[in-house]
Amino acid sequence: MKIVKTPYSEGTDVNKGTEKAPDEIIKQLNNIWSNENFQDNKYEVVSSNLKELKEGDVFIGGDHTISYYIFKKFFKDKKNAGIIIFDAHPDLFQHFNTPMQTDWLYFLIKEKLVKPENVILVGIRNPDMKEVGFMKDYKIRYFTARQLFNNMEDHCDGIMELAQNFSDLYISIDIDVLDPAFAPGTGYIEPGGLSTRELIYLIQRIKLLKNIRKYDLVEVNPNRDINLTTCKVAAKIIKELI
Repeated sequence: MKIVKTPYSEGTDVNKGTEKAPDEIIKQLNNIWSNENFQDNKYEVVSSNLKELKEGDVFIGGDHTISYYIFKKFFKDKKNAGIIIFDAHPDLFQHFNTPMQTDWLYFLIKEKLVKPENVILVGIRNPDMKEVGFMKDYKIRYFTARQLFNNMEDHCDGIMELAQNFSDLYISIDIDVLDPAFAPGTGYIEPGGLSTRELIYLIQRIKLLKNIRKYDLVEVNPNRDINLTTCKVAAKIIKELI
């Protein structure tokens, strides 16, 4: 597995510090001896910028803007590529004329880089009403944190059933999909999120899909973290991916 550190934080005004996350997460990753299958899979770590993205399997941001550029570079020529996004927010609220942290998915859809029906949002719980309207208009499929809590296993089945139909699958994990009790080190604190165990459960099952090509993990901010809790959680998640 190749891990690509992507320390980009120019897509946000409220979460400066995310550029420090890749180095800190890798430090914590090196202290995890095995995943939950008792495996210590080897990995290579490289650094990259958005202008000349290097090939890799897991990308560590940085803010969520990097997902737009990764998808555009590696998936734009795939006829039926899809994306699963773990996030508290839909990231469909356009603020500027270029992709940013809060609207990168809006640009992917508007530029027809991904079909709206090939987007699956997981864990959302505080969308702006404009984003709700966008999701309805474009028939974007989503699973709220509330829905997941009520029936995690069945909804995971539903996510996998939808995603297995994509030719190529990209999985993006915004750390704020977690409740801030588990991941305080991020820019947008949204109560009522998933627990670390719930997210790991979803990831461990979804990673069994055969069409997954790349992952990213974004929005960890060491400047806002407490006892490196969020960085350690991020490293734990990545250990389950590699």
